[in-house]
Amino acid sequence: MSVSRVMGTEVEYGISVQGRPEANPMHASSQIVNAYASAQVAARRARWDFEEESPLRDARGFDMSRSSADASQLTDEDVGLANVILTNGARLYVDHAHPEYSSPEVTTPLDVVTWEKAGELVMLRAQQLASARDGTAPILLYKNNTDNKGASYGAHENYLMRRSTPFQEIVKHLIPFFVSRPVVCGAGRVGIGQDGRRHDFQVSQRADFFEVEVGLETTLKRPIINTRDEPHADPERWRRLHVIVGDANLSETSIYLKAGTTSLVLAMIEDGFIHQDLSVVSPVHALHEVSHDPTLKHLLTLADGRRMTALELQRIYLEMAQDYVEKHTGDSTDGQTRDVLDRWGSVLDRLERDLWQCAEELDWVAKLKLLQQYRDRDGLDWSDAKLHLIDLQYADIRPERGLYHRLLAAGRMRRLVDPDTTSRAESTPPDDTRAYFRGRCLSQYPDEVAAASWDSVIFDLPGHDALQRIPTLDPLRGTKQHVGQLLDTCRTAGELFTTLTR
Repeated sequence: MSVSRVMGTEVEYGISVQGRPEANPMHASSQIVNAYASAQVAARRARWDFEEESPLRDARGFDMSRSSADASQLTDEDVGLANVILTNGARLYVDHAHPEYSSPEVTTPLDVVTWEKAGELVMLRAQQLASARDGTAPILLYKNNTDNKGASYGAHENYLMRRSTPFQEIVKHLIPFFVSRPVVCGAGRVGIGQDGRRHDFQVSQRADFFEVEVGLETTLKRPIINTRDEPHADPERWRRLHVIVGDANLSETSIYLKAGTTSLVLAMIEDGFIHQDLSVVSPVHALHEVSHDPTLKHLLTLADGRRMTALELQRIYLEMAQDYVEKHTGDSTDGQTRDVLDRWGSVLDRLERDLWQCAEELDWVAKLKLLQQYRDRDGLDWSDAKLHLIDLQYADIRPERGLYHRLLAAGRMRRLVDPDTTSRAESTPPDDTRAYFRGRCLSQYPDEVAAASWDSVIFDLPGHDALQRIPTLDPLRGTKQHVGQLLDTCRTAGELFTTLTR
């Protein structure tokens, strides 16, 4: 009925050390995270609590054995890399040799934009601090998904869903949606194939790195539907849908529509509203082909024999969502749900009519327009190295260097969130999830928070021989409404703990 649900994003940033191609990316990533942590009093002590993590639990009803899992899947092991919790409720750490920002839990697509953009500010500040150290070569960060040499790194989304929803229904209805979704939220890429060896432009940064339809892995044999069953909430009620098929977006509209449209489709799946079979033949190949065709003319073949473009398939989902919202809420539809539906429809209309009309809203169109201007001016073929550099520079997070940021400064990319709001979100948690409790505790009691995770805060309190854990299993408790006044009145963590456990 609404775009609202508990959700969040995780973005791994591309990293390089200027003038030092041989530099160890894991070491450079640790420098990034540690530089930011050293400047934040609240981040210096608290460690990440791995106790409640279960990355090998599969939504299909089994646990993968640790002996058969790739090392990259063992995210419940503390391997000693930089890993801190921030006062805005987010996590900043080193993951697979990349610095990663995992946003706090939020409840609306617009808040996804706000706290993901706050993550860009965190990364920019960390980059500046790390690069300012004596004897350190400048470290460069990119919000993208591939080095165009065969490596890819993720931009993941997380959505809390009702456990009662049959997983096979999620798979059935989400795969066609994800196959066609890049036309709305692709980041654009110069090069075809995992190593970018074929010279052309494609819609998505990540599409070519997906090899199977369904699976648990995130770095090998990447699946369109990831089956990790790690809810970070009451497992009897909830599952966390871990989406790995999206791109790292800089455009606020792309981020907003990515979260908003997916949340609506999930709501329809939960309520059993989707009655038609939109299954696509050979979905992995279809995902690649959609990405490889920026003209948006490629015809997908559905299991029932119909043929349609990704735009047309997205329109079917849009029309179902419009009907779903109208039937359930009608005139009482909340403003953000209505806005997501309107923007979704507007983007599809303009992409079909003249895709350049979306150049101020969608990353892949903005990037393609920029590249085409260089091609027309200088007579460049897609094989020209200059175009690859422009692609990379679009993702540079430095405002004075990144082409996205220069477009933004020139008024050629649209904002959805006021910059002051984003700036506040760098250090302030959202009010309406448990991230509020986590963030406030870190900022208010920095010397007494020993550890934290998505579903707990652990205190080291005077007079207690053991660490004291406060569980936060319900993502919608620990909000400002629930605990704001309590935190305002408790001068110490000891007082807070006594009151909560009395």
